[in-house]
Amino acid sequence: MSTAASGRTRARDLDRATVSSLLDAAYAEGQLGADEYHDRIAQAAAAKTLGELAALTADLQTPAAARGFTAQRSSATRKVLRRSVSGGSYPDHTRARDADRATTRDLLDSARADGQLSEEEHDTLTELAAEARTLGDLKDLVSDLQRARDVAPAPRPPRSRRRQWYVGAVTVAALLAACAGYLAVTREAEEPRPAAQALPVLDQGAVQPLVIPTPSPHTTEGITTFLRNYQRKFGDLQVDELNMYEDYATLVRAVPGQPNRKVAYDYRGGFAQSGKIETRKADTPSVDLGTLNAEAIGRALTDAATITRVPGGAVSHFMVSANGDRGSAEPTVTVHVNNSVRESGYFTLTPAGEIRLVRPFKG
Repeated sequence: MSTAASGRTRARDLDRATVSSLLDAAYAEGQLGADEYHDRIAQAAAAKTLGELAALTADLQTPAAARGFTAQRSSATRKVLRRSVSGGSYPDHTRARDADRATTRDLLDSARADGQLSEEEHDTLTELAAEARTLGDLKDLVSDLQRARDVAPAPRPPRSRRRQWYVGAVTVAALLAACAGYLAVTREAEEPRPAAQALPVLDQGAVQPLVIPTPSPHTTEGITTFLRNYQRKFGDLQVDELNMYEDYATLVRAVPGQPNRKVAYDYRGGFAQSGKIETRKADTPSVDLGTLNAEAIGRALTDAATITRVPGGAVSHFMVSANGDRGSAEPTVTVHVNNSVRESGYFTLTPAGEIRLVRPFKG
């Protein structure tokens, strides 16, 4: 059967249950976050074909807890766990387990101990390792480090042990049959045993999450909150690029202690790494967000539609960046305004909140 044909083959309840068990095990190992796990479980329950099921586990490592039942599946369903690997290793896009993150942290600890990393570099890279989603993200963090010979190797897909499992299953079945026959002949009548009571199932839908509202980055309170959280997160207020949208922000900053590397983050009340560590020009100018006057900028954002003369306009986003010659000019805050019919304008501010340039809408 061709791969395409196998992907269109109708899935059985057994196939859906098998993939759900795989997702359970992957979640337990830290390969999936809670939202991703529940989303994939729902998709597995609704899947019609083997191809749809295979897509749900294509980026996962084979969980250790799942290796015991892989031999019992049909050959079509077994393709869910197959990997296209080079040199026996998982590809970089494969999801990382908690164990992989721990291995990376151990390597960073060793590099700190033998002087390869400064304390600041070690702390930053350790934090990035904790947030890494894929094996490629982890590999980037340690690609330039010397490694001890006893460091744990990169995770590899398990070898097939179907024959061993088959022989073991037959042996166990034979032993169980012999024991059952012996007990049937020799045991005396016994009182019926009480039925085992099923464990209560926790209704997760009944647990109401605690939601802490985050003020919009387009308000004085939101800007102030962002700056406070940024300082707590990174220990400084330096940034290469910052874009503040109505309910979230994106940014790029240098990795502390490594001016030739940069990393991107998303902010939604907390910071999450949104990309791999990349090369950065060492002379790239950065902005000190500590120079921003949150109150003055907040007032300008409130009056943005009036300043730009955009009818019914609202701030879509504002960005903070270095301006002019590298590191020599004052940073600029640029505020973009538009409305529902795509009429737009923008203006620029100094970090102190003084308006410098206005490009109003011309109706």
